[in-house]
This record gives sequence, C-alpha cells and structure tokens, in this order.
Amino acid sequence: MKYVLMFVETEQFAKEFAAMSADERERAYQRVYQWFDDHADKIRGGHKLQEPHTATTVRLDGPAPVTTDGPFIEGKEVISGYTEIDVADLDEALRMTRSWPGCPVVEIRPVQS
Repeated sequence: MKYVLMFVETEQFAKEFAAMSADERERAYQRVYQWFDDHADKIRGGHKLQEPHTATTVRLDGPAPVTTDGPFIEGKEVISGYTEIDVADLDEALRMTRSWPGCPVVEIRPVQS
C-alpha cells in the first residue's frame, strides 16, 4: 500500500534548529540521511520543500479564483517535505514513521488508487 509521509515543522522546532551549531545541524541531517538509507527499499520518491514564503496559493472558494504569494494561512506548523512509501499496511508505515529523526510531526496519508 502506498502512503505519503508529510513532514511538518513546528515554530518551536524551527527555532531550536536555527539555534543549533553547525556541527549539531550536521549531526541532525546525518540522522535524517541515515533514516532514508535504512528505509530505501520502501521509499518511492519525495522532496524537501522550499520555505513557506515561496508558496503561491490559489483560493477557489469565492466568486473568482484569487492568487496570493505565500502560504494559504499563517500557521505554527508547515509541511517542509514529503516522501512516498510503499509498505504492506498502515502498521508498517507507523513503525517506519516512529523512527523519523527530523521534525516533530509526520502526517501519514494513503495514496488514493
């Protein structure tokens, strides 16, 4: 079964990450790279996303489409990246996600077939 893992950064996580020394940040990145290596047989793609201020939002809920620069809403949490995985079931996706060493929130969503 295919799922998308959406990695969600919180304001607190972003502040703590920014306060790390270069060596601490490098160790944090190495833990993330290792996680991807450990699960490479299940990962089918994904990317880190650019910063939220680079987003363009199109609102379709009014009388006419409205396009704005920036994220849909100002939020305390932003999706910073995603990956698609192919696993047996949600239990396997949960086991895999519980070892994620990066940002503190991961949303797991099944891919519609």
